[in-house]
Amino acid sequence: MSDKKTIVILIADDDAEDRMLVSDALEESRLKNSIQFVENGEELMDYLHHRGKYADPHTYPTPGLILLDLNMPKKDGREALKEIKADDRLRLIPVVVLTTSKAEEDILRTYDLGVSSFITKPVTFSSLVDVMKTLSKYWFEIVELPKL
Repeated sequence: MSDKKTIVILIADDDAEDRMLVSDALEESRLKNSIQFVENGEELMDYLHHRGKYADPHTYPTPGLILLDLNMPKKDGREALKEIKADDRLRLIPVVVLTTSKAEEDILRTYDLGVSSFITKPVTFSSLVDVMKTLSKYWFEIVELPKL
């Protein structure tokens, strides 16, 4: 796919250290995609609907992939996922849950809500880099994504 560099990855995670680690791991995996961050489910929905500080669609373009943490303040990842998948304009965006949760209930519930993949955050940085390499290869080299 020739336009893979234009696909924006939106990462929703309230943990500043996790955001930095994921960003570093993506950089380490030589991913060329643009990365945007939001810190909770409310910001995620504001970004996706271009509200408030995310109003400019050129600065905050619609993402081609969302990496979603489940446990966030204000609106958690489960609630945000439910809203995304209920919205005709947003539901085509692939959502990958990247969380510390290993709870079977979370896995079942998020797949039931329409998540594309569920990944438990690796413990070590090198494992996170490996996951990001595999994730980016899969989503940006193998899979055909819808034009949004």
